Amino acid sequence: MPGEETSLSAAAAPPSGLLLRSWHFTKDLFRLRAEKSTARVGLVALAFIGLFGAISARLVVLALSPDPDSDLKAARPAIAAARPDIVDRNGEVLATDVKVVSVFADPRRIVDKDEAVELLTAVLPDLDAKELRHRLGLKRGFVWVKREITPKQQAEVHRLGIPGIGFLPENKRVYPNGVAAAHVLGFANIDNVGIAGIEKYIDGKGLQDLNGAGFAITAADLKPVELSLDLRVQHALRDELAKGLAKYKAKAAAGAIMDVNTGEIIALASLPDFDPNNPVDALEKDRINRINVGVFEMGSTFKALTLAMGLDSGKFTINSLLDARSALHWGKFRIGDYHAQRRVLTVPEVFVHSSNIGTAKMALGVGVEGHKAFLRKAGQLERLVTELPENAAPILPPKWGELNTITIAFGHGIAVAPLQALMAVGALVNGGILIKPTFLKRSEEEAKAIGTRIIKPETSEAMRYVMRLNAVRGSASQANIAGFFVGGKTGTAEKVINGRYSKTKNLTTFTAVYPMDKPRYVFLTILDEPQAVEGTHGFTTSGWNAAPVTGNIIERVAPMLSVPPRFEAPEKPFPLMVKLGAWGTR
Repeated sequence: MPGEETSLSAAAAPPSGLLLRSWHFTKDLFRLRAEKSTARVGLVALAFIGLFGAISARLVVLALSPDPDSDLKAARPAIAAARPDIVDRNGEVLATDVKVVSVFADPRRIVDKDEAVELLTAVLPDLDAKELRHRLGLKRGFVWVKREITPKQQAEVHRLGIPGIGFLPENKRVYPNGVAAAHVLGFANIDNVGIAGIEKYIDGKGLQDLNGAGFAITAADLKPVELSLDLRVQHALRDELAKGLAKYKAKAAAGAIMDVNTGEIIALASLPDFDPNNPVDALEKDRINRINVGVFEMGSTFKALTLAMGLDSGKFTINSLLDARSALHWGKFRIGDYHAQRRVLTVPEVFVHSSNIGTAKMALGVGVEGHKAFLRKAGQLERLVTELPENAAPILPPKWGELNTITIAFGHGIAVAPLQALMAVGALVNGGILIKPTFLKRSEEEAKAIGTRIIKPETSEAMRYVMRLNAVRGSASQANIAGFFVGGKTGTAEKVINGRYSKTKNLTTFTAVYPMDKPRYVFLTILDEPQAVEGTHGFTTSGWNAAPVTGNIIERVAPMLSVPPRFEAPEKPFPLMVKLGAWGTR
């Protein structure tokens, strides 16, 4: 047993010699590797922690600092904004977009702002150095330097090599025909936002909502807006008005042409006007659209409405007689005729001789309430709203009594927009249907669907008859162009100056229709304060200025309006009037 114990002790004892050293080396080796492994893992872990910490810190910095492109992105909806082309009824371009380049800056990236200002103003001398320095000092990522530069300017700015200065493409609105139709088109500002006219109307129909929602639309995505205007007629109308303005030394002139069967405005001009490509003069008070925005006493052209009202009421017929032998007295007021006949007149004679007395008696025969109701039905007592945002409410008497009816009967005491009067005259001759004017292309069927009858067809024939008679025998003779079977009515209103009617300053108007047997177009011409010139024999009334200007317009534009001249009078143009034996048909 003791031997067994010795044997066991020897087995458990540590080895000696070479074996002992080998055992210790192996033990130390494995212990060293384990210790080194732990250190390396810790080192790698620390490295990863540092790396992720740096990344996290950078992300925090990026999250808290402004995005360099954030202001640029905010500017992009305005930059990308595009507008649809505007074309006339024949597809001729009236307004379109072109691509231009603008200069912007990121002030945070500009190292020396004073140097940048000095360099930029040297290349772009129209910049305000003080204002530019202020903008470059803002803590923003995006500011405009200059909008709409030329290619040469772009190359010069690029060569400066200023960090933080860049270029952006933009849309610029251009009007290829300059002043033509300026008051209808309006204009868009430098951000391509419609400010007036059809341009503003387009924005009101949702264009700016699309742009504001971030839709990057282009002109190619948008259907062109087709107007009722005829560019050829527009040019001719404006040109003839300009000639009339100069010849009669007037303060202003305006005119419009309307299709009586559709209500389409074929042309409209108001002088002085402006160039929508550079509308710096657009807001001056003498540049208003006198057809749409101005309100005027229309003078004797209003007698057409009074005559139609009297005939349609049934209280008068085409052969009724009205006593114009002496002036009409109402209280302290005396109403007389400019060309007094001093005799009893038939209804056509009242119109041809432009009798204030006769028309006043017709209006009194209908009565104050009947008069107001008819003018309301004819669209003369409320603001006329069309596609053009610019319009004006009529000026009406605060208290409307019999004296007001007397004066309004011959065009005094009420001021309306000329387009309103044009609309009503169109209804008087087209068979009796009042059609709201439009500046957009419209078919005859669409017009009839929205039209309302204001007089009977037989009343309309009577009005065509008396208007034609006035061109043959009356004050409209200077617009009686051979071959076009024209009819019309002159109007001369004394202007109100400082609350009183002036005896020396007139507003003259002329309304013409052709052809009178089957009316297609109604014309309106206005001259503001025309002067007596050679050939007018000292007169400044409408028959001596507005009427001949209208005649020139008709003669020039008629070939463009698909109504060729007829040098033989139409056969039986007013059969009902002949049947009734009206004055002038016997």
